[in-house]
Amino acid sequence: MQEPAPPFSAMFIAAHPDDIEFVVAGTAAKWARAGTRIRYVIVTSGDAGTHRPELTRAELARIREAEQCAAARIVGVDEKDVVFLRYHDCEVEPTLALRRDLVREVRRFRPDVVVCFDPTELFIGDGYINHPDHRAVAQAALDAVAPTAAMPLVFPELRAEGWEPHQVKEVFVATRSGANTWIDITETIETKIEALRQHASQFPDGWDPAEMVRAWAVENGAGAGVPYAESFRRIILVRE
Repeated sequence: MQEPAPPFSAMFIAAHPDDIEFVVAGTAAKWARAGTRIRYVIVTSGDAGTHRPELTRAELARIREAEQCAAARIVGVDEKDVVFLRYHDCEVEPTLALRRDLVREVRRFRPDVVVCFDPTELFIGDGYINHPDHRAVAQAALDAVAPTAAMPLVFPELRAEGWEPHQVKEVFVATRSGANTWIDITETIETKIEALRQHASQFPDGWDPAEMVRAWAVENGAGAGVPYAESFRRIILVRE
């Protein structure tokens, strides 16, 4: 497997705290170890992600933001590089307002690579319907990157704020179908699992996600000839 080199900078865009840890934190950890500048942009604070009715949305948001920051630190991402847009969990749509907010973050950080999720995945296996926030944020992220972030006449208010256009070079779309790129996470799989464990509010019965995460990584690794991997559709927007 010919694996792409870690980029100089990468932005990971996700809907909820724990999305990155479940799916792409092995790649984030590997790139962080290699010196990649990484920023997380989390669109919601997961403020509806519980079956405990005694919690308020504000209380849950505080818990989940703290868990996300703890997880990021384990991966090697500084807490100041974890950005929460604070849209409401379970209510996200791929609106122009969300696209604008993501374009602002892209122009602010100016990443070489954006990592996001696949907006076309509706059914994942026979036991999971993909969360609507996942699909909405994935679509908005792709629309922000291609072409909006690089277009000077779109969202002129962002230039007025001081955020000049920026062309992302590559997009890594985390996906199980149609993948063309695999990142070997054999050396960071345990870091990924430990980061995911920080989201204790999502495992109230003490369930440990390690076995499931390893199984997913083994399945992905089979396509790359390595023990553990994460899979992506890599889209190169700018060729050197």
